[in-house]
Amino acid sequence: MFAGTLTKNADTAAAVYSGMIHSARFDIAIQLETRTKMSERSPDFDVTAVNKSGRNVRIGTAWSETGNTSGNPYISMQIDVGLGPFRVNAVQTKEAREAGSGAFEIIPLVSNGTMKSGSISGELTAMDADNAFAGYIANMMFDLDFMLIENEFKTEETHPDYRIEVSSPKGHPIRVGSAWMAKSNRTGNDYVSLLVNTPDGDLRVNAVQNEEQRGGQTFSIIPFVDSGEQAQETGGLSLVA
Repeated sequence: MFAGTLTKNADTAAAVYSGMIHSARFDIAIQLETRTKMSERSPDFDVTAVNKSGRNVRIGTAWSETGNTSGNPYISMQIDVGLGPFRVNAVQTKEAREAGSGAFEIIPLVSNGTMKSGSISGELTAMDADNAFAGYIANMMFDLDFMLIENEFKTEETHPDYRIEVSSPKGHPIRVGSAWMAKSNRTGNDYVSLLVNTPDGDLRVNAVQNEEQRGGQTFSIIPFVDSGEQAQETGGLSLVA
C-alpha cells in the first residue's frame, strides 16, 4: 500500500531524484543520491530522507532498470522506514515518456502471491457522478475505506477499468489496487472484480449484487471463487492494472 512521485532534478543538484512516498501510515519526502557501485548489481542510488530530528538518514537503495517486455526504463527501490523493508517501482506514464519528462509515479511492486480471502466483509456503492464507486473492505486484521476511480490509461481490453485508492494521513491518494467490470458467464449478471493490496498481501474479491440489490447502486464484496469465468487477468499491480 504505497504511492508517490519522483522527479529527476537538474544535473547540478546534489540529489539525482526528489520525490514523496505515501502510505496509509506516513508521508515522507525522499531523495535518490548517486552511490559508488561495487559490482554490476550493486545499487545505483541511496534513498535518503530527513528524520524527526532534522538529520538526513539513509532509508534504502535503488536501481535503474529496464522492463524486460516493454523496454521502458524504471527505478526499483527497497526502502525501510522502521516498519520493515518494502519494495516499490517508479515508472513513467506513456505521456511522460513521449514528452521526455523526468516525472515518475511510484507504485507497489507486483506481488508474487495472493492471500486467501477468508472471512471478508465489504460494500461498494456507485456514485452519482464521475463514474466512480465508494466502498470499504474489512476483516479482523484490517479495515480499508476506498474509492474506485476510472482508469484514464486504459488502452487495451485487458487493462483495468478502475484504480483503487485510499488516503494517506495527509490526504494524499494512494493506489492500492485495480478493478475490472465483468459479466458472469453463468448468470449474465454484471459484477466488479477487485485486486486489493492489503497490509496482509494481495487480495482478490468480487463485488456482486443479490436479488434485492440488483439494478441498484450497492454491491456486496464477497471472497473470490475461481470458477473459470474471471473476465480479465488480474495477476498484479501496475500502472495500468
